[in-house]
Amino acid sequence: MPVTDEAELQAILELDRVAVVGCSASPGKDAHEIPKYLLEQGYDVIPVNPFADEIFGRETYDSLADVPGEVDIVDVFRPSEEVSDIVDAALERDDDAVIWLQLGIHDDEAVERAEAAGRRVVQDRCMKPTHQQLMG
Repeated sequence: MPVTDEAELQAILELDRVAVVGCSASPGKDAHEIPKYLLEQGYDVIPVNPFADEIFGRETYDSLADVPGEVDIVDVFRPSEEVSDIVDAALERDDDAVIWLQLGIHDDEAVERAEAAGRRVVQDRCMKPTHQQLMG
């Protein structure tokens, strides 16, 4: 079952390094504004977007596999149809990253696969209001 417990969500939000898959270079889009908010809150935001060289003055990576070092949270801003491949990419990494599927994004099968591999998953929930509610 995806994480819904407030204490566990708070523990996840205390992590630091967030790879944002589908991070947008376009101001006004949720996939831009929410990672920007996270950056302003002190998170180490790593944009993953094969169509941009830089977002927020930070180097972007073409894929999750290209992100160097450990990642604490994989924050997904891609359509639900792409979740399965993103979960597979997260599971192939050597870190134990939490997989966070933003509001409106879900794939129960991929979530079950991630959880079976020992990963915590948050599904269909926005990080910004969750952060404001639990960490504000």
